[in-house]
Amino acid sequence: MNYTVYILHCRDGKHYVGCTVNLNERLKRHNRGNCNYTKSRIPLELITYIVFNDKYLAFKFEKYLKSGSRRAFMFKRFISHLPNNSNGHL
Repeated sequence: MNYTVYILHCRDGKHYVGCTVNLNERLKRHNRGNCNYTKSRIPLELITYIVFNDKYLAFKFEKYLKSGSRRAFMFKRFISHLPNNSNGHL
């Protein structure tokens, strides 16, 4: 089974990090407003996703991206190249 860590860009400029086994279904749930953190921030845009075949590595990477260290890593590796990304909110 594969585990996908994903980063979403929210309408308010913030970013959301999650992990799932079914990315398409999870994105549908986010965009329908079925997820507490993102329901007031739709529409959402998928920035990137990373697929792992190891559950523990996936959750460890998700936790890392949600930690204090994530700000510099996410911005440098995944977000800074996006157009109109001047606010730097993560």
